[in-house]
Amino acid sequence: MRLVLASNNAKKLAELQVLFAPLDVDIVAQGLLGVAEADEPHHTFIENALAKARHAAALTGGAAIADDSGLCVDALGGAPGVASAHFATVSFTATEREARRAEQDAANNALLLRRLQGVTDRRARYVSVLVALRGADDPEPLVSAGRWEGEVLAAPRGGGGFGYDPLIHIGALGRSVAELDAATKNAHSHRALAARAMLAAMREAWRLG
Repeated sequence: MRLVLASNNAKKLAELQVLFAPLDVDIVAQGLLGVAEADEPHHTFIENALAKARHAAALTGGAAIADDSGLCVDALGGAPGVASAHFATVSFTATEREARRAEQDAANNALLLRRLQGVTDRRARYVSVLVALRGADDPEPLVSAGRWEGEVLAAPRGGGGFGYDPLIHIGALGRSVAELDAATKNAHSHRALAARAMLAAMREAWRLG
């Protein structure tokens, strides 16, 4: 079964391909099918994920899955939240997609540190909401969510991952997310938790094995 990922984020695609390996599905990024990214005008992860999945399903004529995820920081009232990917305003110097994404990540991390300067309560969590549709008009979308608790560090640590990973310390593992190897991250992350729940839902509702 082909499952179109409503994202053009290469690192997110790689994570989900590993997480969904137990199922007989071929996850393909929508960009490879000529589908541009959907608007994300909503204030909640679930609404944005549903909008993205419907957009991808409508333009490809088949099943689609969307992940809307981000970082919620208690001291910032849940921000950056759904705006996590574009938290900071950036004047890009790069032209290639992944290079621009790296510039955006760096700016987002710098802004988060500025906003938390002098703040002692640095509790935060990664949140991931997955929505899967058999088609754009599917009346029964499958929905799953995962939350990964941590704290925002005072400075980046580690060279792996993407986004806010260098700044998020996972107390239970004693490392930042960027210090985790891929296998460990895929076993514990918010996206891993959401993916495991989605796998169970797809097996039950879509009869996938």
